[in-house]
Amino acid sequence: MRRKGDLPEKICAQCRRPFAWRKRWERVWDEVRYCSDRCRGEAKRSAASAGDRRD
Repeated sequence: MRRKGDLPEKICAQCRRPFAWRKRWERVWDEVRYCSDRCRGEAKRSAASAGDRRD
């Protein structure tokens, strides 16, 4: 058993906060970019609104 402090961490691409590895991300850890569904949704909304602003 690993201690929580020994788990790998990443920085969320949206909120810039660190988040730790989770068992459900075991197979896709290299692809995980956001700490939560909320951050993932905000990133999509900000990308969509940035596309609307292009002239």
